[in-house]
Amino acid sequence: MNLEFTFEGTAYRADANGAVDCSLPICNNGLTAWGIGPARISPYQDGDFIGSVAAGASVNFRDINFNPHAHGTHTECLGHITPENETVLDVPPAPWCMARVLTLEPRGEGEHYFIARADLEKALEPGPLPALVLRTGTEASRMAVKDWSGAGAPFLEAVAAAYLAQRGVTHLLIDLPSVDPESDGGALAAHKAFWGLPGEPRRDATITEFISVPDALPDGWYLLNLQMAPFQNDACPSRPLLFPLVEVR
Repeated sequence: MNLEFTFEGTAYRADANGAVDCSLPICNNGLTAWGIGPARISPYQDGDFIGSVAAGASVNFRDINFNPHAHGTHTECLGHITPENETVLDVPPAPWCMARVLTLEPRGEGEHYFIARADLEKALEPGPLPALVLRTGTEASRMAVKDWSGAGAPFLEAVAAAYLAQRGVTHLLIDLPSVDPESDGGALAAHKAFWGLPGEPRRDATITEFISVPDALPDGWYLLNLQMAPFQNDACPSRPLLFPLVEVR
């Protein structure tokens, strides 16, 4: 199935069967961060019952213990940093959205590396920017780290997050554990700047972290399908899908 639409006066076609999955799965002995142990997926047990077909049950019936912020690709809403119980279910659904994929190398030295506003301003052309997908490293460099706790991951400069909010970016996706440093004394400056705090909160905006954009995918415009699990929580596991575009002439 092909999807045809117009964006900024240009007609595009996207192949709905050509999805590029940019998510990292939640799994046993998989990705982790923030000093939390790996996720655990195991058969439910009650007396003699073990929820595993391999163990003799009629079905697989598993418990999953995980933290969405630590164990894979996840999408956060404003409720991540507010006392109000706002959840991802409060975010207006946006099943299809134009997204710009951009590769930027963090700048800095030692363990202090960040994505700078100046680099974003230089790389991004003027015009509407509904979603931005930031790639800061290669697949190999990302997959080489299983536990990001204390790894000195790069982050997004707070003024860079403010710039993206000013540009009207509604959905920000990044291949890092967080847009903020692991240890910042609770400042969460980039989160706050992107969500418009203090001031006018952007309740329709989301931040998706721990994505993985394939190296072979060129920078440019794509159609984004941001699939979010229906959790009544500030964050949920998510699966960003990017669809290559062709201009319709």
